[in-house]
Amino acid sequence: MTNTWITRAETGADIPAIRDILRAAFPTPEEADLVDALRADPAAWIDGLSLVAADADERPVGHALLTRCHIGDSPALCLAPVAVRPELQRSGAGSAAVRAALSAAERMGERHVVVLGHPAYYPRFGFSRASAHGIGLTIDVPDEALMALTLDAAHPLPAGTVRYAAPFGI
Repeated sequence: MTNTWITRAETGADIPAIRDILRAAFPTPEEADLVDALRADPAAWIDGLSLVAADADERPVGHALLTRCHIGDSPALCLAPVAVRPELQRSGAGSAAVRAALSAAERMGERHVVVLGHPAYYPRFGFSRASAHGIGLTIDVPDEALMALTLDAAHPLPAGTVRYAAPFGI
């Protein structure tokens, strides 16, 4: 089955659908409510970097969010929750939303992205192990679960500890 997804920045009208996607995709309310907490934090939220993948009727079915973090003292982005309605997982909706978010960030002049997530999913977007670049966390995670990507080859990834926005609780 081949799907073509419409990708675009979220609108205010999308927020209830995004909440539904997150609540359907994540096992705990804390995980599902993280996007609302990031949306409410001016230090974390960047307009235009919350992307939806929508079906042919323009109903959101997938969501990806890039939010502000820092690698040491250097500003970077964190790929926060990526979620797809459970019945459409593995349909390409999540990949479409991630690619749209990374493209939007690149157009905005952002340089670096980190992600703490499933190691098999993110290398397809160009992410590599963050530890290979001297990037780490204050919590113990498997080495292959923290990855980093540079969006601008003229600016190599900085080394340092990732500082996430307050709603992450890290």
